[in-house]
Amino acid sequence: MRRSLQAAWRIVKNLPLAFLTPFLLIFSGIALFCSDLLLRLLPRKPPPGDTAPRPGAASIVIPNWIGRDLLEKYLPSVLAAAEQCPGSEVIVVDNGSTDGSAPFLLERFPSVRLIALERNLGFGGGANEGVRHARHDIVVLLNSDMRVERDFLKPLLAGFTDEQVFAVSCQIYFSDPNKKREETGLTEGWWQQGALRVAHRIEPGITEPYPCFYGGGGSCAFDRKKFLSLGGFDELLRPFYLEDTDLGYLAWKRGWKVLYQPASVVYHEHRGTIGRRFRDAYIQSVLKKNFILFAWKNIHEPARLLSHFFFIWSTSMVSWIAGDSPERSNFAAIARAALQLPRAIRSRARARSLAVISDTEAFRRPLGGHFRDTFARLDPEPLRVLFVSPYPICPPTHGGGVFMYQTVRELARLCELHLIVLLDYAREQEAHAELEQICASVEYVVRTEPRQKAIGSPEPHAVREFRTRDLAWLIHRQIYLKRIDVLQLEYTVLGQYAGRFRRIPSILFEHDVYFQSIARRLPFIKSPGERLQACWEYLRAIRYELRMLTRPDRVQVCSKENADYLESFLPELRGRIDWQFRAGIDTSRYEFRPSGREPFTMLFLGSFRHLPNVEALDWFLKRVLPKIRAAEPRARLVVIGSDPPPRHSLPGSEAVELIGFVEDVREPLARYSVFVCPILSGSGVRVKLLEAFAAGIPVVSTRLGAEGLAAEDGEICALADDPEGFAGRVIGLLQHPDKAAELARRARAHVAATRDMRAMTAKLIESYRRELERMRGRSGILR
Repeated sequence: MRRSLQAAWRIVKNLPLAFLTPFLLIFSGIALFCSDLLLRLLPRKPPPGDTAPRPGAASIVIPNWIGRDLLEKYLPSVLAAAEQCPGSEVIVVDNGSTDGSAPFLLERFPSVRLIALERNLGFGGGANEGVRHARHDIVVLLNSDMRVERDFLKPLLAGFTDEQVFAVSCQIYFSDPNKKREETGLTEGWWQQGALRVAHRIEPGITEPYPCFYGGGGSCAFDRKKFLSLGGFDELLRPFYLEDTDLGYLAWKRGWKVLYQPASVVYHEHRGTIGRRFRDAYIQSVLKKNFILFAWKNIHEPARLLSHFFFIWSTSMVSWIAGDSPERSNFAAIARAALQLPRAIRSRARARSLAVISDTEAFRRPLGGHFRDTFARLDPEPLRVLFVSPYPICPPTHGGGVFMYQTVRELARLCELHLIVLLDYAREQEAHAELEQICASVEYVVRTEPRQKAIGSPEPHAVREFRTRDLAWLIHRQIYLKRIDVLQLEYTVLGQYAGRFRRIPSILFEHDVYFQSIARRLPFIKSPGERLQACWEYLRAIRYELRMLTRPDRVQVCSKENADYLESFLPELRGRIDWQFRAGIDTSRYEFRPSGREPFTMLFLGSFRHLPNVEALDWFLKRVLPKIRAAEPRARLVVIGSDPPPRHSLPGSEAVELIGFVEDVREPLARYSVFVCPILSGSGVRVKLLEAFAAGIPVVSTRLGAEGLAAEDGEICALADDPEGFAGRVIGLLQHPDKAAELARRARAHVAATRDMRAMTAKLIESYRRELERMRGRSGILR
């Protein structure tokens, strides 16, 4: 009852703002648009050339407000660190403190330069004053509640390696080791639902300077000249928070770099000054207001700005009805931001005049992969490939797993190969020990709980299930740290991670064409409800897949048939699709055995997590096997594959031996008489057929099952699509082993000549090098 009354009072209390804020947003949007239009009419001066700062010494600036106790506690560590870089100075800017901070400093720390202000200018204003009075090219800003390591300063100064470095940020720990590390110095930022989002990453694996979204205002070194040219911390964002984020974003848009230096360690008593002087509700209100003002100042792409206005109004409506939340805006924040609109317009005009790259580019460049792509020197040797799999590779329990496993083994011989493997469970990592021995590095991501299916979402469920910021971050981290030249992504679901790089190819292997697979299943779905759901999934899949396939630089498919099918929908893919490099096997791993097999036995092989295998086995057991048994009662079927159906669910079970998963399929491939592939739906090339061809077991398949491998009945395998024809061909091979052996010999020769993984992977490496040459614009030395 009390909660209902509180909700009712909240709705009534905010009713006037609910009516007012749409008009405030419309007016603000028009004002920002008009200011942009006016700015475009004015002549624009080219930005001045950049120079690198002198890194020998630094000015350490500490803004202070009623923080005498903090200075007494932490300033000695700063002075000790400054002594490690001779000539460095320490400046304390006192923001009109009333606790005697200024006299205390003069008496206790006479070596510190004191700048005493008559009134409190806030952290940003105080920092700006300190930077203006600094004597050195590099200024280090520290919060007054920051304790530093004795050697923290030298790594910061060493980070200013060229004229494009704007800031170098420290690695932050909390004074209390039991507190969660909410800030680390390794910042990231992204645009989501019309608003800036920021976070800190904990990354013990990063041990060298690394790009970050912004440098924390109280734990970062700045190029003084660049800092002042951007205007310093903007008073628009007073009294606190987001000034450093705003400045970092300005620097990226100016074409500069912001780096995180893990070797420079400081300890922060979180919100030691602000948190104890202001109520949390007030701090949250300032944050919400400043996030809005950040967008009004810095976001200049019309589409992003329009989404911003839509989402802050809609999320404010949610807050009005459901209650406030730190992730959502509210009406009060909009009203406070609107009161600062004139100043926001002035700040926006200055930000636009300074920018040399777009918002999209500014959000990309702090990502490790894009940073390397933009700024790094790229050497041609050795060739470094990052291979990303959405599923465990070992053991290879499905066809795609076999393709990946054997490709990885060959790539590891021919280049410096780095892996990222997604696992369902941490225990699956142990099976990949073999790959850890042959690859330069292997990283694992254990997937969390799968997302709930969103029936109304325009994206396929599998795509949403594999969308995670942690995986995106890891891909970029590896590209940067491992100096990656080529990004190889596996399966349609990972196409969303194809980077729009200029010099680093993103290559996607479509193991099957997803929307084609769904379309081929539709005729076999009987339930109206399931059929309707499948139709909706087809629409989602074709929408996503055709849009996504324009992102990778090259697309790999299993067969020419797959390539032709995609090109019929996307003619612009012509010249960018490869079908000769991936769908193969290492034939040397399969002993060819055309004779000496167990008579009158058939083998069905496939993972039953793959629905086409479930449908294929059901069709074979119900429609084909009875006809085979009627003509040859001695015939029996052996079923092998992971996640098999219950034995009692199989019709004709007296003639069926259900084995389930086996560690090595080569043993059953060498043992039984005829391999059956009654696949009715799906897309791509069936690796089990390639394995059967290599092992010498004769094959009977549907034409769809043999798509991309065989088109003529009896050439390298028997083909039939109707139950009678399929049964007849199986019976013929069971009863005439000599003909079966001859068929197997032709199949082995064909797969060895056209689908041998060793030869295909050598061509794959050549294709990587050609794409690198094309993207980097020269055929000799690649830079």
